[in-house]
Amino acid sequence: MYTQLRETADQLAGVLWREHTVYRERGGGVVIRGEHVRRWISLGPTGGKDQALLRAGRLLDGGTTAPARTEVVVDLTAGTAELAAVCRRMLAEVAAVAEPAAAQPARAGRAAGSGKPGRPPRAARAARPARPRRERHTSLGSFVVLLCVTGVLGAWLYSLFGGGYGY
Repeated sequence: MYTQLRETADQLAGVLWREHTVYRERGGGVVIRGEHVRRWISLGPTGGKDQALLRAGRLLDGGTTAPARTEVVVDLTAGTAELAAVCRRMLAEVAAVAEPAAAQPARAGRAAGSGKPGRPPRAARAARPARPRRERHTSLGSFVVLLCVTGVLGAWLYSLFGGGYGY
């Protein structure tokens, strides 16, 4: 069954996406990842002959997979074109579900406008790239404090061990 799933997945991946990765998952199925479209498709065994469970979902930031949004049992004896049509429909459903979540502002607690009547809402600010963090350096004041503490400690040690009365 795995060989049939793998061959079908390779054919589907070639039809659906130019850039893709096909690999085996733990449950004995095959996953097709389209990193550039941030979607995945999985073909898994169902227990029936020439049937597979087709699941589709999206890829999250960092490359992890979100849970499947849609599932369908397909007949593997159908042609690649028919399977690709089912996959495209499922991927469209996944994209439609992901659209509203992506359209929400990053700060859900804040309103986009100022809240005053008669004013159009402000456009959301573009996210600024993170500034590289500077390394922390010890300031001049810290060196002065360390120097004073060292001086006091040195004077105390000198008075204990080397600062006798000249006998």
